[in-house]
Amino acid sequence: MADQPVVRRRVVKNGISEERTNSSKVQSQYQPYKDAAWGFINHWYPALFSNELPEDHVEGIQICGIPIVLRRVDGKVYALKDQCLHRGVRLSEKPMCFDKQTISCWYHGFTFDLDSGLLSTIVANPNDKLVGTTGITTYPVQEVAGMIFVFVREDDFPDADVPPLSEDLPVRFPENSERFPHPLWPAAPSVLDENAVALGMHRTGFGNWRIACENGFDNAHILVHKDNTIVHAMDWVLPLGILPTADDCIATVEDEKGPKGLVQWLFTEKWAPVLENKQLGLKIENTKGRPYRTSVVLPGVLMVENWPEEHVVQYEWYVPITDDTHEYWEVLVRICPTEADRKKYQYRFDRVYKPLALHGFNDCDLYAREAMQNFYADGTGWDDEQLVATDVSPITWRKVASRWNRGIAKPGRGVAGALKTTSLRFKDTADGMRPGYKVPKIPDEE
Repeated sequence: MADQPVVRRRVVKNGISEERTNSSKVQSQYQPYKDAAWGFINHWYPALFSNELPEDHVEGIQICGIPIVLRRVDGKVYALKDQCLHRGVRLSEKPMCFDKQTISCWYHGFTFDLDSGLLSTIVANPNDKLVGTTGITTYPVQEVAGMIFVFVREDDFPDADVPPLSEDLPVRFPENSERFPHPLWPAAPSVLDENAVALGMHRTGFGNWRIACENGFDNAHILVHKDNTIVHAMDWVLPLGILPTADDCIATVEDEKGPKGLVQWLFTEKWAPVLENKQLGLKIENTKGRPYRTSVVLPGVLMVENWPEEHVVQYEWYVPITDDTHEYWEVLVRICPTEADRKKYQYRFDRVYKPLALHGFNDCDLYAREAMQNFYADGTGWDDEQLVATDVSPITWRKVASRWNRGIAKPGRGVAGALKTTSLRFKDTADGMRPGYKVPKIPDEE
């Protein structure tokens, strides 16, 4: 018997194969994701809500370590690198625009064409040989449903290769209803749908974007919401957690033309809700089911269908600012064909959705993400974490994102937050200014 070869079989526990565990072999399949502390470049990201950029207004933001300035002229939004090629000053800190075609650096007068980014003149040196020979990067812009999206790209990424915005947004319905059936709720609207209205907010989260993103579709994390006001006010059944029961509990979305990510088969036999833990004396006794489904696609966009009510969909973007801050976008979309529909939706958003869902419910997510940041901050957390069956969702996401991202953002150079211990950072802290997404404006002199 001792001479017979040992037969090693793949062990299956609870229907979830051992290949789901987070071994070194599995980790190697998502090394690009582990390298993407500053985010994925060459993707579409939300930049501002339309009402944050009125006519002839200038605003500065930072995405993936790239400073970006936006200006609206005659209704059109332009986006350029917010870093003067002369000596790196941010144009948005003190906007200077002499005409509708350009934006100028308020320090030394370098003036750039809004459409091409070309250095068109220098205020006090219009005949310098540098004029017309260089410029700053421009970024494609698309405005839909009251949101401004910017394609954040590397300096040499060609215009011809810029994909449509639809490829960086979640799967659309009802065109995919047969592929991903959902008999329990209406088809989720999209920001690209006719008469779509997007209402929401965005705020700075203090942690890496990947931690924030994984929180959104982590099926064990709903434990943090068990005491939320909206859950008990509506008497919703929100499980302690949801466990996978089959290897195909997640469908990956990897079409050649279209979004790349995953859809979870929630509210099917492939996932089992946990409603009781007898050992701890915990039991969910609410009476009203709240069926929903989560999915996530590159560059990090969560969709929660049928949430917080039917005919409404919640989108979340986790937009990298630096390697330890991100802009957390919480957006609810509903189709509103008439002005009366829009007013009714705005009324309910202001009095129910925003205070109870976007703040009350989602505030818990912000606290939870920050609680993990220190563990992952130096990069070792990705190796030291000990994951369980429920973590099939983030592991699958990491693999898909590693396969299909269009580029890994490089660590920021010459931008806010690239260095954590600088005199300016200490000054801002002493002045009570948190690190943020938008560029503070230099006040006009008295």
